[in-house]
Amino acid sequence: MFVLFLLLLNVNDVHVAELDGVISPASSSYLVRVVDIAEKEEAVCLIFKLDTPGGLDISMREITEKILNAEIPVVVYVAPKGARAASAGVFILYASHVAAMAPGTNVGAAHPVSMGGEKMDSVMVKKVTNDAVAYLKALAKERERNEEWAEQAVRESASVDAETALDLGVCDLMAEDVSDLIAKLDGRKVEVNRREVTLHTEGRQVKKLKMTLRERLLLLLTNPNIAYVLLLLGIYGLFFELQNPGMIFPGVVGAICLILGFYSLHVLPVNYAGLALIILSAVLFILEIYMTSQGLLTIGGIFALVFGSLILFESDVPYLRVSWEVIMLVVIIVAGFVIFLLSLGVRAQFRKKTTGSEGIIGEVGTAKTDIKPEGGTVYVHGEFWNAISERTIKKGQEVRVVAVKNMILTVESIGS
Repeated sequence: MFVLFLLLLNVNDVHVAELDGVISPASSSYLVRVVDIAEKEEAVCLIFKLDTPGGLDISMREITEKILNAEIPVVVYVAPKGARAASAGVFILYASHVAAMAPGTNVGAAHPVSMGGEKMDSVMVKKVTNDAVAYLKALAKERERNEEWAEQAVRESASVDAETALDLGVCDLMAEDVSDLIAKLDGRKVEVNRREVTLHTEGRQVKKLKMTLRERLLLLLTNPNIAYVLLLLGIYGLFFELQNPGMIFPGVVGAICLILGFYSLHVLPVNYAGLALIILSAVLFILEIYMTSQGLLTIGGIFALVFGSLILFESDVPYLRVSWEVIMLVVIIVAGFVIFLLSLGVRAQFRKKTTGSEGIIGEVGTAKTDIKPEGGTVYVHGEFWNAISERTIKKGQEVRVVAVKNMILTVESIGS
């Protein structure tokens, strides 16, 4: 009975979910999951707090389809202040049973753009635009929202603030925060799957539905900057492992990063020419370590890395491109590391040899016999050596090695 009582306490709560980022497979998976949970637990409604610059069309359509067919009211709330529902976010807002916005937010700019490095021709642009207009107007008609502005948002990239959106019938209400929204939703009637539902939100408990670790990780991977860094770590990790077999750590880390990077490439609009340039830069940097090019390979590698990074996620959409700051930081770190390795190699060329017969030159030892031009024996570096000297050196005197020839040391006396 006590367990049943606890279960009853969870029924008819107001569920709240939150998305701050790009609309992607991770975010669509998250929203589908929380709608299923809200339906299973018979929530009064699901409030979806949204702040997005837009995202993938296929993920947006999965989200809008789930909202349109939800068994409980779904409230899309553009918040907090300063948030936006741009591009794909407009469609999600229009699909909701109740569209709400916080003061200081905006909605709009839903014109479709190319999601890859290639450019769409005029015919394709017209087709994609007309399809987006038809879809958004269908959502507007279903939810009785402003159809004319919906078309402007797609064709003219129209964007309005929350107050204007309320006046135009783009959104249904404004609320300062979630608590204010819950209060304003109380008693509101909405149509859910052709049946009228009255929201009773006053006094209800709020249950927050957060992203799982998997969903947060996948959402993080949709960030072009993260994808770019993972890709470089993967490429350079594998190159270092191939150049130094048995190190293991660079290979393992590189393989993991590369797999995660490939997932990001699957989600993001990759330009394979940029990817090829990045791989070429790694090859040039590795060759510089083993070949003498007077720095030409390093310069070529830097240029290949910069240009490859710039066009890797070439798109008209700013949030689908790698930021300049990240590119410059990565280039400086990679170039600095390569130059550091080269400097170690150059210093090694001028360093005194410490191994082999030549490494004993300059060492100090003791004469074990009299050392004459004809020969003698010295004890140097823990070993007995045959030695000669231009001047006679008495037994027991300290000597210094000045030359080695045919495993015979030439020594000189230290002191008297």
